[in-house]
Amino acid sequence: MATRIWVVGTGSDASFESVGGHRSAAVRRRSGPQSKGCLTDTTWTAIRLTLRSELSRLENQRTDGEYDVAGSVGRAGGYVEPVPIPERPLQPRLDPRGLAAGIGGYAWWGLLPLYFPLLAPAGPLEITAHRIVWSLLACVGLLAVLGRLRQLTGLLRDRQVTARLALAATLLCANWVVFVLAVVSGHVVDGALGYYINPLITVVLAVVVLGERLRRAQWIAVAFGAAGVLVIAIGYGAFPWISLVLALSFGGYGLVKKQVGARVPALPGLAVETMVLAPAAVIFLVVLAVTGQGSFGQPGTAGMPATGLALLLMAAGVVTSVPLVLFASAARRLPLAMVGLLQYLTPTMQFLTGVLIREQMDAGRWAGFALVWMALVALTWDGLRMGHRRRRG
Repeated sequence: MATRIWVVGTGSDASFESVGGHRSAAVRRRSGPQSKGCLTDTTWTAIRLTLRSELSRLENQRTDGEYDVAGSVGRAGGYVEPVPIPERPLQPRLDPRGLAAGIGGYAWWGLLPLYFPLLAPAGPLEITAHRIVWSLLACVGLLAVLGRLRQLTGLLRDRQVTARLALAATLLCANWVVFVLAVVSGHVVDGALGYYINPLITVVLAVVVLGERLRRAQWIAVAFGAAGVLVIAIGYGAFPWISLVLALSFGGYGLVKKQVGARVPALPGLAVETMVLAPAAVIFLVVLAVTGQGSFGQPGTAGMPATGLALLLMAAGVVTSVPLVLFASAARRLPLAMVGLLQYLTPTMQFLTGVLIREQMDAGRWAGFALVWMALVALTWDGLRMGHRRRRG
C-alpha cells in the first residue's frame, strides 16, 4: 500500500523538525482516512530515514524549490507528492567587498585626527571652509566621472529635498568645525566620546522627534550613557560640550538624512550640502586672503613649504569624499547590524590616538568611558537580538 509523504522544509536553507523524537528529514505522515492503517511503523521508519538522507544530500547541494525524491521513497514502500516549500529568508552572508569598504571608510575617519594637525597654522574655520570648497569640487568631479550628474540636478530641482539638505548641511558644518577644533586644541578624546555616544543620542532623537518607543534595553543603554557623561563632567571639572555638540549635530544630521530617505544617494547628497555651504566658505576664504590672514599659499609649521600646505588643504576634498563613498558602498552590501558594529571603529581609533598623544585620562574619565562602553554593549546586544528575531519571524 502507498501513502503520501508531506515535505515541510524550506529551500536551500532546509529546516528539520522533530518527528517521534528524532531529527527527521523535515517530513510528517499525513493524518486522515487515506493513510490510516495503510502503513506499518516499520515501513514509515524506512521512508522517513530514506527521505532524511535524500534531503540532507539535496541540502548539501543547495537545491532550491521542491524536493523530488519519489524514487528513493518508493523503494522504501511509499511515494512522495511534491508540495511547494515556503522560503525562509536566509542568513545574509557578508560581502567581502562591502566589509572591506566599511572597514576602510570607518578607519579613514578614525585617522582624521592625524591629518588636521598637518594643516597648521590654519584654524578650524579656515580648515572647514577649505573642506567645504574642495569637497564640492571632488563630489562634482566624481559624479561627472561616474555619469551621475543628472542625480545632482534632479535633487536641485526638488525644493523640499533641497531645503532638508540645507538643514543637514548646517548641522554637518557645525560638526566639522567642532571636530577640527577638538583635534587642533588637543581634545581628541572628547571628540571620540562624542562619536561613542552618538548612537545613544540617535535613540533619544527617535523618541523626541519621531515619537518612537524604546525597549527596556535601550532605556538601560541611555541611562548608562547619561551616567557616563555625568561622571566625566564631574571628574574632569568641566562640561564635555565638545562631545555633546558632536553627538547632537551628527545625530541630527543622521535624522534629517533618514527623513529624506533613499531619494538622496550619498554622493549627490553631499554635493548639494557642500553647494549650500560653498558661498559662505568662499567669501570667508577670500576675506582671509585679502587681509593676509589666510594660510593658503603660506608655509606651514615644522618647515613645511607653502606648496605642501596648499596641496594638503586641497586634499581636504578627497579626504572628506572618499570615506563617504566607501561607507555608501558598505551600507548597500552589508547587513545593517554589521554596519552598526563597524561604526565603533572610528571613535575607538580616535580614542587610542588621544591616549597615545598623552591627553589627560584620569580615573574619573576612565570610569565615565567604561559606563559609555557598557551602554553601547547593551544597545548593540539589543539591536542584534531584534535583528535575529526579525529574520526568524
